[in-house]
Amino acid sequence: MNKQAPDDFTLKIVGPTGVFPRVKLIDPVMSGYLYFGLEFDNRPLFTSFLESGKKKRALKILKKTALHLRTLPDIIDVAVFKTLITPPGRGEFIKQRPGVEIASFDVVMLVEFATPKAARAFKSSKEWQDIVASASKEAKKQVTISATNARRMGPVDHSRKGVFLFNYFYADNLEQLLGIWEYTAGWFSDQTGLDNSTLLLPDEGQDRTYTIINHCRWDSLGDIVPSLIFKKSFHTFVEANFVANNVAPIPILYKLA
Repeated sequence: MNKQAPDDFTLKIVGPTGVFPRVKLIDPVMSGYLYFGLEFDNRPLFTSFLESGKKKRALKILKKTALHLRTLPDIIDVAVFKTLITPPGRGEFIKQRPGVEIASFDVVMLVEFATPKAARAFKSSKEWQDIVASASKEAKKQVTISATNARRMGPVDHSRKGVFLFNYFYADNLEQLLGIWEYTAGWFSDQTGLDNSTLLLPDEGQDRTYTIINHCRWDSLGDIVPSLIFKKSFHTFVEANFVANNVAPIPILYKLA
């Protein structure tokens, strides 16, 4: 669980200043979300294309489930993902919190509801419990998180193929994390062309290992991976500011299943 620091924090800004534009945010949506993450294979970098039978069976169940969920009145969108690669970018802070479990979910289903109340009600329903039991019976680990939208750059398009990020942030303080996320998000707009992002804030009273989960999309791996590896400013600006503010990103890149 998160160690929540006092609310009277100050953002600690390090690295180059005035170089990258401030991110342009739009109003958060009033939707509610269910994030369903499952771990099956947890394979090394660039070998996620190798899928076990148990992972394939779970994906088949979830894709069939998604077709059904899309017909329900309170549900706006459903998408099922599987891992592409786990990119660099955790930074040094996570080493100071050895008890934090590193996210390694290689299958994800994200369901968007018309309201947070509808998402929470469905999470408690027998129908959802049956879905979880069926899809996760062979999983090493599974988690369901109900959430709201805390910040938004733009809607994430699930209607076409692309590279989708779920970035599982751990932080000592939520408000400090939100502040430094906003400060560094302009780098991603400027350096990778990112124009969409939905920041998921887990509801209270459940597993909140991950303080927020950032979800966004690029057209291809070439839009994001080279910038993470070869651009020095990713390390001196993005990673350095995360570390200075006790924030640990745990990014995983996915594709539509």
